Order: sequence, then structure tokens, then C-alpha cells
Amino acid sequence: MGAMKIYSRISVSTLSVLFLIAGVMAKAPRAAAQTGSVQFVARVTPSGGEDEPVRTLPFYLLSKSYADIEKEAEAASPVANQDKFIDALDVSKELKAWMKTNHRVNLSGEDFTKMLKADDIMNVPEFFAAYTERMVGDHTAGFPTPKYKLEDRAKNPAKYDLQVTEYHDAIRAFVIADPDSKDGLDLSLEEVNPGHKWDMLKAKNLAELTRETADLARGKYLVARAETDMQGQGALRGIPPGNYWLGTLNIEAVAGDARERWDVPVTVRAGQPSYLTLTNINAVKPAHATAP
Repeated sequence: MGAMKIYSRISVSTLSVLFLIAGVMAKAPRAAAQTGSVQFVARVTPSGGEDEPVRTLPFYLLSKSYADIEKEAEAASPVANQDKFIDALDVSKELKAWMKTNHRVNLSGEDFTKMLKADDIMNVPEFFAAYTERMVGDHTAGFPTPKYKLEDRAKNPAKYDLQVTEYHDAIRAFVIADPDSKDGLDLSLEEVNPGHKWDMLKAKNLAELTRETADLARGKYLVARAETDMQGQGALRGIPPGNYWLGTLNIEAVAGDARERWDVPVTVRAGQPSYLTLTNINAVKPAHATAP
């Protein structure tokens, strides 16, 4: 009788374990069916060449687009403000106003000298000094010469002011008649040109923004990660249904002269694979150049 009770207890325990295992196995397919997958292939085509597989490059599935993550990072750590940068410069108020109006701080290059108008040269002290210094030094034929004398400034201010005005009017007329005379003016502005300092500040800000965006993407918004094989293929499995973005963050796929990265939307459905082909066509377009 005691043996039968023991056998009965063993049988009940065994059945309980079997039912538990069966329950887990029954739930497993349902759990798998509640997720989906992303299967992709990435290829890059250089100019004048054939497409090449993107090999051994990490791809990240994010719950938010990388472009929007960048905006979030920028809002948290704003980039350098050009107007504030200009306000802090040790230059004339006229030059500061010109920089803000023209959204430009780099005072060099042919594009800079070509954009200068006669009024700019006459109204901005730094431009006027650089222009007249260059023209007088070159002994250009026909360039106006001043008739006023410094001693007249105290002795005969009316005469002095009139001759200064006449001299400036003559220079204005010369600039208008010979616009090519502005060429080379930027060489005399090297000491006051804040362009190099602004470029360094922008480069520093861009590096910080790139790092902060990538850290935010890998930390807060990362769903899954996969590395492509030698054929440029990759797969992400066990992904909950939803809308995602597949991309390479700030990492570029390089093939010849091609430098591509992706931030492509993808929808994952339960129990179904989603397929993506990543090429130059759906790669992230280069950002527009910022103000010089």
C-alpha cells in the first residue's frame, strides 16, 4: 500500500513536469510569432564603377531616426551661434553689422571680394583701409589722391571736411568704374579676418555633436545591432512589431570615391520578415554647406 502511494506521488510529479514543459513549448511559437525580423543587404557604387557589398560594417536598428536624434542632441547642446561669435569680435561696429547682414565671417577668397560693393568699402573702416592701402601701394594710375591736410582739421575744419568728402566720393566712383580693383583686398584683411577662428569653432562643435548623437542613438534608442557579412547581408531577429530606422549612425561605407551612410525607415510586422536593400539611392544626402 505504501509503495502504491509513492508511485502515485511520482506519477503526479512527472505529469506536472510534462505539463509545464508542454506549456512552455506551446508558448514559444506564440512568442516567436509576436516578433518579426529585418533582413537587409547593403551595396555601394563608386563613380564609374560597379556596386560593391558593404562588408563587416555595423548596422543599427533604432526606435527613432538618426536625423531626429541629432536634432535632439543639438537642442541639448546648441552649436555655436554666429551672431554671438561676431558680437565678441574686436572689430568695428560697421564690420560686425556687415557680417551679420551677409551671414559671413570669412573675409578672404575671390567670392568675398566679388561680393563687396562700393558702399561696403566706403562704409566699413576695415574694408576702406585695406582697399586704399593696397591701391596707394600699387601706385595704380588714376587712383584718387587726397588733397586734405591733417593740420587743416583744427585750423580750417570746414575745408578739411569738404576735401575728405571729395576724396571719398572720388574713391567710390573709382571702385564703381573699376570693380576688378578690389582683387587682392582680402590679403590686407588677414589680421582682422575671424574666418579661421570660426572654422575651428564649427569643427569642434560638429565633432562634439557627432559624438553626442551617436552616444544617444546607441544608448537611448538602440533596438538591435548586426554586422554585415562578406556579401553585404545582415539580419536582425526577434524584433517587436513597430516602426524603426536602420542605419549606420555616423559611420560611412566607403567604396572608391563613394562615402555613404543610411537612416532608412522600416516597419516590422509580427511573424514576418521585412526586407531592405541599401544603396547610394536611399543613402543620407550630404548636408547643405553652412554660412562661411
